[in-house]
Amino acid sequence: MQRIRVLVVDDHRIFAESLAAALAAEQDVDVAAAGSGPAALRSLERAASEGRRFDVMLVDADLGAAVAPLAAVPMRPQVPRDGAADGAPVDGISLVTSVRTTHPMVRAVVLAEKDDPRRAAAALQAGAGGWVAKDCSLSRLLAVIRGVLRDETHLPPALLTGVLRELTAARKHRTESERLVESLTPREREVLRCMVAGLGRKAVAERLFLSPHTVRTHMQNVLGKLGVHSTLAAVALARRAGVGPVELEPPPSSSPAAQPVPTASVSVP
Repeated sequence: MQRIRVLVVDDHRIFAESLAAALAAEQDVDVAAAGSGPAALRSLERAASEGRRFDVMLVDADLGAAVAPLAAVPMRPQVPRDGAADGAPVDGISLVTSVRTTHPMVRAVVLAEKDDPRRAAAALQAGAGGWVAKDCSLSRLLAVIRGVLRDETHLPPALLTGVLRELTAARKHRTESERLVESLTPREREVLRCMVAGLGRKAVAERLFLSPHTVRTHMQNVLGKLGVHSTLAAVALARRAGVGPVELEPPPSSSPAAQPVPTASVSVP
């Protein structure tokens, strides 16, 4: 029998213990629990390094709201009480985004106390395969777990219309943002990527071998063409359009011996 390895991520101890115990009673399910985002990431890394990766992650939509985060438990349903050093809280949807990037084979299902079309749509955009009420039946949850492993998407019927509306609106905003970014010249797009990376005018000038005055002009043109009035707004629009930051080189070492030897290689942005 092929077993399904499930990681429950929830910082509400009673719920986490109850859910982990219920899942552990299934013959084809192995379960572990983590009480915070950092603990979950450590569990995923450890399992992957041991060749025993998780198949599905069940994550609390409101992760991080509890006072005391819990530590990860290796493959048993009990959740310990000594995980206060797990680091800063990480909300559930952000965790899904991180896990889908670092562990793309792990399917994610978000568990929520109430239906919220906007957050459910955000969860799907982050890479979750389902949004399930915390008070759903065990049989329903198991059906969702097995469904996402078949690349199915599961939503409560009452949420479907609202989620589709949110996704359509998000796509409309993205399309408009892409159109605005396409109106920029190649140099202006390069300046925009520097802005997304958080570089100031002087740093952009040094990177692009331009004068600060020229960079200032490019930045003003970028803001004007995007129809925004601040760098933060330009960066937000660029993110919606899928524009990423320029790659920043690490600072050179102060030790002469550690300086890299110049080569004839070509760096492709």
